[in-house]
Amino acid sequence: MSDLHRRVEETQAILARIARDYSPAVFASSLAAEDMVLTDLILKARLPIGIFSLETGRLHAETLDMLNRVRDTYGYEIALFKPQPEAVEAYVAQNGLNAFYDSVEMRKECCRVRKVEPLSRALSGKQAWITGQRRAQSTTRAELAVQEDDAAHGMQKFNPLADWSEEDVWEYLRTQNVPYNALHDRGYPSIGCEPCTRAIQPGEDVRAGRWWWENPESKECGLHVVDGKLIRIKSVAA
Repeated sequence: MSDLHRRVEETQAILARIARDYSPAVFASSLAAEDMVLTDLILKARLPIGIFSLETGRLHAETLDMLNRVRDTYGYEIALFKPQPEAVEAYVAQNGLNAFYDSVEMRKECCRVRKVEPLSRALSGKQAWITGQRRAQSTTRAELAVQEDDAAHGMQKFNPLADWSEEDVWEYLRTQNVPYNALHDRGYPSIGCEPCTRAIQPGEDVRAGRWWWENPESKECGLHVVDGKLIRIKSVAA
């Protein structure tokens, strides 16, 4: 059995356990490569796990196009959660449209308005949520566990691809003919909002293109931060 085949079977088992033991559960998809692996596994197995995405209002056109590609490929409509218009208007009026370039604090406040608050609504009433995070993606995720106790949201959080490599992800996408974001072919291994994401150079860290003007240790948007601090939340043995 190949390493990828073993990882796929393990991930399928994790997803089946989530569907069985933590219903209702949801998967937070950024529509990037890792998340398309999980989308494919969830939808092909017809698991009762909802899939949603955070439409921040500043995503690339290529990312938004993935919504149509998922619908065309799987017949599934990904749910969208958007920021509160008045919160966006207040941030822009007080700080300017692109104030996130000015400081880490301004960037995190933009992320809070556009991503963290909508995420809270998306997770309301759920027992567990799933992400496509991997340990190899960045220094901030090096100790990522497959299952975590997310006390901030009062539920379990799962990272089924925690030990997958970049090569595993792309081998799966290609062998299974899974649609993926066109930006990946243009040097974007990690994709977020358009003004906060750039292509990377050969040899750079896969998340080097996210908030490239910041230090690596600060590069999280707040979705995976507890009480404003970048810490790993308590892991739970699977």
